[in-house]
Amino acid sequence: MGKVLERVESCAGDIRQRTDFVPRAALVLGSGLGAFAEKIKPAAQVDYSEIAGFPVSTVPGHKGRFVFGYVEDTPVAVMQGRVHYYEGYSMEDVVLPIRVLGALGVKELFLTNAAGGISPELASGSLMLLTDQITTFVPSPLIGPNEEGLGARFPDMSEVYSKRLRALAKEAARKKGIDLKEGVYVQCTGPNYETPAEIQMFKALGAGAVGMSTACEAMAARHMGLEVCGISCVTNLAAGLSDKKLDHKEVQEIADRVSGEFQGLLWELLSSLPK
Repeated sequence: MGKVLERVESCAGDIRQRTDFVPRAALVLGSGLGAFAEKIKPAAQVDYSEIAGFPVSTVPGHKGRFVFGYVEDTPVAVMQGRVHYYEGYSMEDVVLPIRVLGALGVKELFLTNAAGGISPELASGSLMLLTDQITTFVPSPLIGPNEEGLGARFPDMSEVYSKRLRALAKEAARKKGIDLKEGVYVQCTGPNYETPAEIQMFKALGAGAVGMSTACEAMAARHMGLEVCGISCVTNLAAGLSDKKLDHKEVQEIADRVSGEFQGLLWELLSSLPK
């Protein structure tokens, strides 16, 4: 067993000592969505700080804990907060929680984030279903010796975001009367926001939204064979597309404003998973 897999199993073991709950799906909550975890029927809660060697978020608004429970009849693990590459963590640290979720039994992963809108269809407060991603601007979490116990050396990435889960997400949005947009997501390292020139480059590449998380997590999940669905909350127009200067306070305010609609969509989506 390699050191990465050993670390994953160690963290999963720490969690299993605290709960024997087996989640079918997992949800990573981005900025403004932490309250979703309070809505589920709880079974257990484990703070990241209780898990030996587990990375802890330093970003405001990220509580830093797993909440295990049910969305209707669906057993889920909810991550209230994530760690980011810009916090100084290695990519191995950043995707460790995703790998631990896979080790706990998760089959379907739902990733959420706050993002900057690039596509002219995306106004502030829009929700965008991820159809694909661009990870060229961040290091791959798969660099280094491959762990055969996690996945293949050269994993296919032709369908990062599951067509099946995307169809379920669109049906959930239809039922809730939500105008769910679709687009390609590009991840940058952060913590600085992008320059107007960079945004124009991303636009030329076909990106609809930009952020500082998610894509590397999706890559690690697909390496393990998990099905992935991603949804961005567009909290601001990207640099150069409006006269406003970008700041994290505005990101949090917009995320909080649309959190009710976003949470409603997630609840409908998770509860609609075929049993």
